[in-house]
Amino acid sequence: MLICMAYKYRIYPDKQQEELFAKTFGCVRFVYNQMLEDKIKHYEVTGKMIRNYPSQYKDKHPFLREVDSLALVNAQNHLEQAFKNFFNNPKQFEYPKFKSKKDHKQSYTTNN
Repeated sequence: MLICMAYKYRIYPDKQQEELFAKTFGCVRFVYNQMLEDKIKHYEVTGKMIRNYPSQYKDKHPFLREVDSLALVNAQNHLEQAFKNFFNNPKQFEYPKFKSKKDHKQSYTTNN
């Protein structure tokens, strides 16, 4: 029997922590969008899906090294799940969309 639990926390970060959260939100969104763009381009050229990883982008974009790597991996997992949902049941799920900076709900998932 598998029991999944989730915790929600209300936090009051100081300025340094706010900056880290802002960087993490931005990096997670950047990695998600970059991976989605690469998947679309690769599919248009070859007709096959590519499996890409956040670590591929760290050499070209060193600011990705400043944030939690597990948050970036979870962004990859969310994108992969979005594609699986779409291809398994296209009537119920939409094609994955790019993340917007203007979306008021900024969040990321990390592992404890």
